[in-house]
Amino acid sequence: MDYNDEDSYLMLSGIQHFQFCKRQWALIHIEQQWEENVRTIEGQHLHHKADQPFIREKRGEKLIVRAMPVQSRELKITGICDVVEFIQDPNGVEIEGAKGKFIAYPIEYKRGKPKTDDTDILQLTAQAICLEEMLLCEINKGYMFYNEIKRRVEVPLTTELKNKVRAIAAEMQDYYYRRHTPKVKTGAHCKNCSLQHICLPSLMNKRSVKSYIEGRIFE
Repeated sequence: MDYNDEDSYLMLSGIQHFQFCKRQWALIHIEQQWEENVRTIEGQHLHHKADQPFIREKRGEKLIVRAMPVQSRELKITGICDVVEFIQDPNGVEIEGAKGKFIAYPIEYKRGKPKTDDTDILQLTAQAICLEEMLLCEINKGYMFYNEIKRRVEVPLTTELKNKVRAIAAEMQDYYYRRHTPKVKTGAHCKNCSLQHICLPSLMNKRSVKSYIEGRIFE
């Protein structure tokens, strides 16, 4: 397999799975233990949007692009930005099919409310890295829109966050290349996992038959 081939890129959405539970991510993205494969679902969505790659809406000096396919050769990931807003600015970059220069801001939509961890922010940061690479620009902020609170939240996209995403992507790639599904510590979060019956977390802490027999022999 050529891991530089775009068809072998991992899904950007997997970053959230990986942060929630590395084992869950591996079950979905490596072992494909899912009713429908994540790559298949999002891949079909990407190909559908490829026929009309940018759904654009112009509002004054703002260009709104919805369902924008993005990817990064550095991270070897691909995905879709819910919305990218391009704000006209003389210090920005040129956008194909649009007059002037623009600064890009990724916007991610979520059904719930802001999380206490950084999983949503890391997904947004990964989108920004993809856009930086594709547009040859620097993106220092983005936005999360949470449906439960009905407003968007500005998110500074720092160098620290971008480096954290790079480290996560590298670890994901390592597991994927080795086809390795890690074991993890079980906890309360396991009850909220849709794959708990596949993962069988309660069995992970039990001694194997081989271990039990060897222990009895050497007692």
